[in-house]
This record gives sequence, structure tokens and C-alpha cells, in this order.
Amino acid sequence: MNQRVKPPGGRLGRRLKMTGVATLLAVTGTLSTAVASDSASVASLASAGAPPLTQVVPAPVSVRPSPGVVFNLTARDAIHATAGSADARAAADFLAGVLRKPTGYALPVKGLEPAAQPRGVVLELGGANAVTHPEGYQLDITQRSVTIRADRRAGLFHGIGTLRQLLPVKLDSRTEARGPWPVRGGQILDQPRYAYRGAMLDVARTFLPDTAVKRYIDTLARYKINYFHLHLTDDQGWRVEIKSRPELTRIGGSSGLAGVTKGFYTQAQYKAIVQYAWARGITVIPEIEGPDHQHAALASYPELNCDGKAPPVYTGFIKSPDGRLCVEKPVTYTFMDQVIGEIAAMTPGPYIHIGGDETQGRTPEQIAAYYAKVAPIVQKYGKKVFGWQESMPALKPADTLTEFWVVGVNNEEVVSAAKAGAKVVMAPATNAYLDMKYTPEKPDYPTGNTWAGTTTLRDSYEWQPDRVLKGLPASAIAGVEAPLFTDTVFGYDTVENLAFPRLLAIADIGWAPAAHHSWNAFKKRVAAQGPRLRQAQVIYYQAPEVSWPFGS
Repeated sequence: MNQRVKPPGGRLGRRLKMTGVATLLAVTGTLSTAVASDSASVASLASAGAPPLTQVVPAPVSVRPSPGVVFNLTARDAIHATAGSADARAAADFLAGVLRKPTGYALPVKGLEPAAQPRGVVLELGGANAVTHPEGYQLDITQRSVTIRADRRAGLFHGIGTLRQLLPVKLDSRTEARGPWPVRGGQILDQPRYAYRGAMLDVARTFLPDTAVKRYIDTLARYKINYFHLHLTDDQGWRVEIKSRPELTRIGGSSGLAGVTKGFYTQAQYKAIVQYAWARGITVIPEIEGPDHQHAALASYPELNCDGKAPPVYTGFIKSPDGRLCVEKPVTYTFMDQVIGEIAAMTPGPYIHIGGDETQGRTPEQIAAYYAKVAPIVQKYGKKVFGWQESMPALKPADTLTEFWVVGVNNEEVVSAAKAGAKVVMAPATNAYLDMKYTPEKPDYPTGNTWAGTTTLRDSYEWQPDRVLKGLPASAIAGVEAPLFTDTVFGYDTVENLAFPRLLAIADIGWAPAAHHSWNAFKKRVAAQGPRLRQAQVIYYQAPEVSWPFGS
């Protein structure tokens, strides 16, 4: 059954009041100070609203609880960040934004001087730290403080992601909630299995406003996703302003899947999305398709067509038969240079994705000629090349990050390039594509694709990146990605319902050690995320394989 989740309140709120839960929470908040003289009672009472340290998604590497120890966040506390560090300050500002609204506390951000040991929340960059991985962190929770230590900015953000899940569920409320705000004591040492943990969102087929994209980023940030792959162009629409090519958005942005949606991001809006993601520890990777899937561009500029004639805009559901750039024309590469140059100038991250999928019908010589010219353009603007697996044979392995999405297209070429030094992001459609239906039963789940089969939550979790393609060296795997194409999506609520909770499974595979991989353990941890997603008003699918808590 397609169980869409309603925001908190209404009938559920009344039922909670009838059962006395609301009263119990209010009494708990009052008593937490009244029994301060009895430390054991305080610890027991405060822990009632604090999840166990083992209830985190993705699963941490090492967890050592300290029974009986509880930190309580109060109105007197502050967030202390390493003095003089812009990265520590950025992490502290983000955490303050997360905590202030639900708690109602001021939580000022203060500089942390060397050797200082203040009470409150401490973000220490470059200090003593048992985890030396670039994205790793050490989280220590005592009765006096919560301290996150990391060597780099990313580690602080990942530690914050864990801390958010260790505070009571009401932290995710969009309005102020009554305390207490306990965190159970202990230590977590953590680092990712893979350096690349991505999510792709297609805004080309069905355009989504920048507010929806930012909301998606908000949820990604909870689960240590560090790359956001934004699919900006395809046959059905061109979604980003290119000032040197205004017809791309005037014409190419006027269409969409089934003619339902249209629109584009101005350069200011695109830059704001990139900054919004970075402020949450996520790097944006823009994708400009080619040499196929370019119908929107061809409709905008006739000279990009081999016959010099612009086709009408395309609103179909499948790949356009007319969406092929004329790779023999020099103007094609002038066009790509202009587009990539403007995109690179707005994108501080290291990668530009240049597409390359579904090039069947072109000769190997045509594909090689296209990438021999486009890849150096990307590099000219200081970026690294990222492409779908079909582009792999035409790219230099040492300079390539490639996305694997389907078995059987060019297995040998992928393995050969990987053995020669290319890095591969694993996104097998049968497990990682979030636009696949959860179930084949239309009455139960009407939205989604089935060309790669159906994908339950367990299917999204029960796979390993190093076992998808025979012969692929494990050392060549850069990470994982969860793509979501929007060819059956006509609103953001459907995006969320398709993505969650399956994206949590991909996040867990990308971060948690392979030795921790256990469906029975994961389904308990993901169940605990239900109330959090509900509090945040994320519309998620209640997968029947999971025993979701009451009210989630």
C-alpha cells in the first residue's frame, strides 16, 4: 500500500493527548530540574527522550556507550567552534540553525581557544582526534559537553549529522518544542567506507522549483550524502540560464514532460542552490548532457542540428529520436565551451558531469571524437570529467570518474578502464535508482518506472558495490549514488515518496563498514527514522518490510 505520511498534528495529536503522552512529556520537562540532586534519576529520566547511540543511519564505525551518563542541552549553553577557523564557524552556524528553532534557545556561537574546556557543544577542528580520515570525526558525550573533533570541515558536518539523530525526535519539529534535550553519553569514532556518496535529482524532465531542490538537500544532509548530482538538461527541458545562449531557457526551458512543467533556474538561483548545499556539507555536481539527450538545446539553436533545422520542443516520456548533437560540426564545441565555461564559473566543486548515456546508434568514432573535444573543455575550466558508463572508452582513465548504471551495456570496457586507473561510482538501476516502483501492483504503488524491475527497501539495501560487475577491481570503486529520474514525477511530494526511505539504504551502504551490513539491524535503525522524517514533514513510503513506530 502506498502510505503517504501526514504532517504531525490533527487526529494523531488528539490521540496522543488522549493517551496521556503529551502530559507525560510535559511532566518530564518539569521534573528534569526538580530531581537534579539525584543524578541517577536525572540520567534515567533524561535518557527517556534520547535515542541509543546505535540507532544512527548510516551506521557508525565504532560506538561505545557510557551507561548512566547524559548531557542535557539547556538555555545557558553555547556552541563553541575553533577560534579563527572559517570552516569550524560554518559548521557551528549550521548546527545553531538546526537547534535554535525547536529548542527556543539562543545558543550563541563562540570562539574556542586552545586548551579550553567549556560546557555546551564544542566543534574542534584540527585538535586531538583518534580518527584521521578526511571525512572522519570523533564524538564524545559527557555530562558536561558534546564535543565533535575532526581534521577537516567535512568531518564536523558528519559529526553534526550524527548528533542530530541522538537528540530527541522533537528536534526535527518545524516549530518550538518543549524540552528537555538530552543526549546519551558515550563515544563514537566514525569515517566513511567510500569517499563518494551521492544523490542525483533530475530537474530536466520535470522541472522542480529551487525551493523544492533545497528541501531535498535538507534531507540529504541528515544522512551524510556529500555529493548532489543535479541533472540540469535533457530532451524535455533546459533548466539553467546560460547568458551567452539565452534561447536555451527561452525555448528549451519552455517545455517539460507531457507539457506539464516548464521553467529554469536563473544564474542567481543556481548559485544559491550551490551555496545552500555547501552550507550543509554537500557539493553540487551539475550535469550537461551530450552528445545525445540534447533535444532542448537543438530546439533552441538550429545550427546544432546536422540539417540546420530546429525541431519543435519535446514533451515525450522516452528518449527523443531527434536529440542528437551534430558531433561533426565545429559549432557544437563552441556551444559546449560556452555552456561549460559559464557552469564552471558558478560551480566551486571539482566535477562537471558531461552525460554520455544511451549513445546507441552512434559509431565508436563519433563518440570518441565528441569526448576528445569536450573533455579538454571541462579541464580547461579547472574541473574534472564525470560521465555515464558509456563515455568510459573515450575518456582517459586517469582523468575519469564514471557512473555505472546498468549491467550488459559495456561491461568489458568498464572493467578495462577501471583496471587502467578510472574510478567508478556504482549506481545499479536494479538497486539504486529511486524512480523504480516499490511494488508492481498499480493500486498499491501507482508511481514509478519498472524497466529495471521493482525495488523494495530491502532491494535497495541488499547489495554490495564490489559485487555488481564481475572483474571490477574493488579499489576502482569511488562510491555509490542514488539517482532519481522524474519521468513519472509531477510534483515534489512524489520525489520524496520515491526517495525515502530507500535513499537511506544507499547512504548506509556508502558510509558504513561492509562488516556492519545487516538487513535485520538496518531495518530497526531505519524504523527509528520514521518519526524524525514525519516531524520534518518529509513524505516517505512506509515500506512493509519495516515495523514502523506508532505515529510514524
